[in-house]
Amino acid sequence: MGKIKRRIIPRDIEQGHECLYRDYFSENPVYPTDIFRRRFRMNRDVFFRIQMEVEKYEPYFVRNQNAAAYGDSADSIDEYVRIGASTALKSLKLFTKTIVEVFGEEYLRSPTPEDLRRLLAQGESRGFPGMLGSIDCMHWTWKNCPTTWHGSLNDINVLEHSTVFHGLTQGVAPSVRYSINGHNYTMGYYLADGIYPKWATFVKSISLPPNPKLQYFATKQEVARKDVERAFGVLQARFKIVRGPTRYYKCQIIAP
Repeated sequence: MGKIKRRIIPRDIEQGHECLYRDYFSENPVYPTDIFRRRFRMNRDVFFRIQMEVEKYEPYFVRNQNAAAYGDSADSIDEYVRIGASTALKSLKLFTKTIVEVFGEEYLRSPTPEDLRRLLAQGESRGFPGMLGSIDCMHWTWKNCPTTWHGSLNDINVLEHSTVFHGLTQGVAPSVRYSINGHNYTMGYYLADGIYPKWATFVKSISLPPNPKLQYFATKQEVARKDVERAFGVLQARFKIVRGPTRYYKCQIIAP
């Protein structure tokens, strides 16, 4: 059987570009700012900041439009921006790599002293002095995960692979000082649910509190932990690429 030839479809890419530019990016676009935010899941100024930094770092995006949709199949954007699935997937792969390279140092870092002061103040205002935040894991399905690996990424081993607590495992922790019931502490903590290990840095929920005092604590702890769960919920609702499964085959591409 002979090799199947790749089908070439004349898409008129320039027409797709002009349509997209006229609708959203011209001086007087067809769609207003609220529709822009709904379409691209962010404000125009944020979009243009990302565009400027990405183009500065990666020349590939200076001439080629990034057609990486928000989790739709690659073919679903063909009719609008008029580029093929292979180009869309290549753009998505390069775009996500560039985002990590450009913004990772700023947004994928440990808290600064100023961050710590802000987080501690927020925690204390909610009745949890010394709290640095809440910890949780959001599962992201790997469509082409090898069969032998299925079921291996639960909250525990995801936590073990996380960089959040690398400092603690090496004996390095943020400098924190606070008092509870007359006792002084120097290690901040995170709120977590019952599945997490018994680490000193976790204050876990109580599934069956035996008395009113612990019931009150459990209620307050669970209310405070809702922040991280709601954040993940908003993230998945806004960006379908996070809600749907990743389709790449190599784990080095998914988590370089």
